[in-house]
Amino acid sequence: MRRGTIIFLVINLLVIGLLINAFSTLISLLFEDGSADAIHRAEIPAPGSDLIDNRTQLIPKIIHQTYINTSIPEQWKPGQQSCIDLHPDYEYMLWTDEKSRAFIAAEYPWFLETFDNYPFPIQRADAIRYFVLAYYGGIYIDLDDGCNRRLDPLLSYPAWLRFTIPTGISNDAMGSVPQHPFFLRVIESLQSYSRNWGMPYITVMYSTGPLFLSVVWKEYIGVAREAAERVRILMPGDYKGHSWSFFNVVKGNSWHGKDAQTIFWMGRHWMLLTVAGFAIAAVVGGCLWWSWTIWVMRRGNTAARRRALWRRAPSKERYELVDRMAAAHGTIVHLLWPLYD
Repeated sequence: MRRGTIIFLVINLLVIGLLINAFSTLISLLFEDGSADAIHRAEIPAPGSDLIDNRTQLIPKIIHQTYINTSIPEQWKPGQQSCIDLHPDYEYMLWTDEKSRAFIAAEYPWFLETFDNYPFPIQRADAIRYFVLAYYGGIYIDLDDGCNRRLDPLLSYPAWLRFTIPTGISNDAMGSVPQHPFFLRVIESLQSYSRNWGMPYITVMYSTGPLFLSVVWKEYIGVAREAAERVRILMPGDYKGHSWSFFNVVKGNSWHGKDAQTIFWMGRHWMLLTVAGFAIAAVVGGCLWWSWTIWVMRRGNTAARRRALWRRAPSKERYELVDRMAAAHGTIVHLLWPLYD
């Protein structure tokens, strides 16, 4: 195998290895189904069942929600009210922008600069939910997630999140005891993920949103050992869509823009994009290989021509060339000698 071919292959393998290492957690998420920590349907008492009263309740009875101010949009008021009406014995906390900032300034001042500098309001709405769960505990619910039944069965787990299709978890409904190690890890990770990724949708998703939370969760799975440290997973059928599900969902997605529509289109046509991606990679790889081969051949041809000219040159000319090189070397030594004297 030619030396140039080996160098080309080594460079490509190094680049591929670096990319795989950088995105290893994201890649592993594609194969994570949440089944190891799933809340099985059989262990969730039916609505109104006497078994609910016999379960130990760990999470405090607090419902957290967020909005800009106290003027909730009309389309979300029924969902909000359903949660309040079904849980008269729960404390209800609505975190407005003003209240959220005051809370961060008072309890987590080290995060205030990052909180204020988020370019999108939804990032602050994402971040505050992690902080209030870490501090107070309770259950966080998006305003477009109305309650379909009482949430008491979910109070029996130290922490829970909900699984999304096809993979990963969401941050629109989740619960925790105060100071749970997972949510402490989440709030400590926020600053390191606070970056601009070019597209607003990607920036939000990977700095504070579900993709950020999914990555932290995937890394956390490997270190959680004790039962109290585990994060249980609410599966899609128990989240919504059935009479026994916990939530009725009227999605808002008010912050999504054209870039989000592009991402959703890509999600619907992932097979086409996968095939196109492999095809483009093959074309680009072929072009790189062709360019590399041409460059190596030109270098080889140039060196060969020089050697041929040297061999064809008469002996006298070769000796003259050597003499000129020696003379030039002597001149340089003569000029530099005083510097060493």
